[in-house]
Amino acid sequence: MIGEKIKSLLISSEGALVKPAEEVAVVGLKNRLNHALLILTSDKYAVVPVLDDESKMCGLISMPTIFQAIMNIEDVEFEKLGEIEVREVMDTDYPVVKEDFELEEVLHALVNHAFITVVDDDNYFKGIITRSEILKGTNRIAHEFEKLYDVREKTQEKLNRDEEVKKESVLK
Repeated sequence: MIGEKIKSLLISSEGALVKPAEEVAVVGLKNRLNHALLILTSDKYAVVPVLDDESKMCGLISMPTIFQAIMNIEDVEFEKLGEIEVREVMDTDYPVVKEDFELEEVLHALVNHAFITVVDDDNYFKGIITRSEILKGTNRIAHEFEKLYDVREKTQEKLNRDEEVKKESVLK
């Protein structure tokens, strides 16, 4: 479990961790790959969420996914960019959390992903949590924690007592 003091430094202000849906580049399920490629390259993203007509989360589209769809053994078939719909090739295995997410769950998922999508109970896209926001918070902790809190190293005796108390509380 992440301690409240660490959590408060990691997240600078309430809600700041989630970049709202209105500020996130997305593509539609029915868009062609040429449109997705334009979004990815113009905004310099490696991957973006794919939404349906109701703004529900459906998947992710990335540059590698697009290029795999238009390549064959001998050539790159650029004309396919205007023929293939995003829904035909998008990645449907992606990290997602609900709006009432646990910070620990987010941290684990961000180890392997640049961002995590946030949805409500009906799968409507609410925004993303980026690895860069977590790193900003980590930087804040590294610079501010000892300025704000009196940090003392525990003795081995104190560590042993804490461990015994922890075991006793689990047994109850």
